[in-house]
Amino acid sequence: MTIIVEQDRTITGGVDTHLDMHVAAAIDQLGALLGTEAFKANKAGEANLVCWLASFGTLTRVGVEGTGSYGAGLARLLAGSGTVEVVEVDRPNRQLRRREGKTDTLDAIEAARAAQSGRALGQAKSRTGNVEAIRSLLVAKRSAQSTKVQALNQIRHLGFTAPDPLRERLSGLSAAKIVTETAALRPRPGGDPVVFATKTSLRILGRRVQALDAEKTELDTHLTVLATTTAPELLAAYGVGVDTAAQLLVAAGDNPQRLRSEASWAHLCGVAPIQASSGKVTRYRLNRGGDRRANHALWRIAMTRMSSDPRTKAYVLRRTEEGKTKAEIIRILKRYIAREVYALLPRT
Repeated sequence: MTIIVEQDRTITGGVDTHLDMHVAAAIDQLGALLGTEAFKANKAGEANLVCWLASFGTLTRVGVEGTGSYGAGLARLLAGSGTVEVVEVDRPNRQLRRREGKTDTLDAIEAARAAQSGRALGQAKSRTGNVEAIRSLLVAKRSAQSTKVQALNQIRHLGFTAPDPLRERLSGLSAAKIVTETAALRPRPGGDPVVFATKTSLRILGRRVQALDAEKTELDTHLTVLATTTAPELLAAYGVGVDTAAQLLVAAGDNPQRLRSEASWAHLCGVAPIQASSGKVTRYRLNRGGDRRANHALWRIAMTRMSSDPRTKAYVLRRTEEGKTKAEIIRILKRYIAREVYALLPRT
């Protein structure tokens, strides 16, 4: 009989992460549960969690649920050690939860077993470099874009329902002109209360749009510098702009070497066809999974090339003559573009 001393144990951890507390579980190389424990979700608590896991033996792998949200700090801490592999673990499937119940402790144990067995294979993003900085900037830019659209819609609606003189003044103006016009309004109290209130609201909304445009300009400046520094070859590809490159970089992460192959990158972007064969029928269906923002970035590249790139236009014409629909051609192009982009991802 082989006796395993504590120093020879190979430990796999599992962590169910939350806003205030993380629950961890440790198992040995034979799959035996060694213990579970809860820790505070702060810097000190995460350090204690790692020390607790390592106290059972040699910590080699940790499955973390939510490395892109509540577990981001813990994943960075584990990856920073250089000796621990951090594995992204999906939440347990619903069938298992219905059968065994749901607690944070059970989720932590399941995360450890998924990491050890290989059911969870995805290496977590490191989130420590330029790409993580790009992701942060994109969050603010998307917020500015959506808020601007909302404000413009509100300006249009107030313009439609404004008193006649104001409605006629704003009628037919482009988005840029209506923002300039409303931001310059000077509501005067003491007159018609509806006119005063409407002008006040329009002026506030107009100036809000102008402020959002200034925010977007600042964010674009930072994004351009980071994207150019991080992936100049990707930016040089036909049809790839700063926003498109930024979204593709965010999908790959600061450590794109975690992607095992070009095919795994295609699956991540949702452009790998999914087999749907049965019996004598062999067919593939559209992949609706993956990172939808990365998928949209590939679509933008495909549409740009279809409209202005001679080689792509010739390819579209040839495939159209073969009987392919436009939607089918776009899906094929996105798959080809994903292969091209994969070779251009920065690897340090």
